[in-house]
Amino acid sequence: MPGYRGRFAPTPSGPLHFGSLVAALGSYLDARSACGEWLVRIEDIDPPRCPAGAADTILHQLEAFGLHWDGAVSYQSAHRERYHQALECLREQGMAYPCSCSRKQWQDYPVYPGWCRQGICEPTRPCAWRLRSDLGLRPVIWRDRRLGEQCFDPADLGDVILKRKDNLWAYQLAVVVDDAHQGITEVVRGADLLDNTPWQIQLQHALALPVPRYLHLPLILGADGHKLSKQNLAQPLPTQDKQARPLLHAALHALSQAPSAELEQAPVEEQLTEARFHWDIRRLPGYIAT
Repeated sequence: MPGYRGRFAPTPSGPLHFGSLVAALGSYLDARSACGEWLVRIEDIDPPRCPAGAADTILHQLEAFGLHWDGAVSYQSAHRERYHQALECLREQGMAYPCSCSRKQWQDYPVYPGWCRQGICEPTRPCAWRLRSDLGLRPVIWRDRRLGEQCFDPADLGDVILKRKDNLWAYQLAVVVDDAHQGITEVVRGADLLDNTPWQIQLQHALALPVPRYLHLPLILGADGHKLSKQNLAQPLPTQDKQARPLLHAALHALSQAPSAELEQAPVEEQLTEARFHWDIRRLPGYIAT
């Protein structure tokens, strides 16, 4: 696909695990099978959650699995001025507002009830900045490449935070700004982020940014039925080629790509060559898009 540009954007809160591998692999194969570019962006805008050395470990893990990226690695921590400019644009449109409310105050509501939309409730307290999800594009409709047509009203999801009370930038604004800045045309990521997409498309429209195509991959669950994550101590991926080989083969199976059995212990580059040639999103578990 001419002009295809994808990305893998992990948070360096710890090493990658098998669920991360499946997301990275799906993103990589979708890009490479289309002769497209595949970028890596480290989403390090939350320093308290990002231990020293975690980003380097992630890059070593990707290399061990043969997932080599194009160009220089991008770090969100270097892009704060971009986020500030985007927030100013939203503020001028009336689509962003300061909010003094704490999570404890509205814990009995399913989503934040918008108490500060017409003015800060407690002006002496620190404020976050929220998106006016009741304004702008509503409903948000898009076609997911695996799950078919999706329709959400962002107002039902609440006024998401764009900048935190501690002056750290929040994911929803940063990811939209960086995807646009890097010219990302395809977002391939886990289905746990599906309900984040309405906010992001709403922001893209408000900021006059291009809307990429989206493909949300099936999640990898642990034995307890919950998504594999760093929080539930998922086993970290190795950084050595021979240890990576069977795990790469297992990740291809998790994506239902039917890898050749004889390649289970083959070098990762050999496995990836076959996988790029045979990549087919119609094989993905839960595929319903036509």
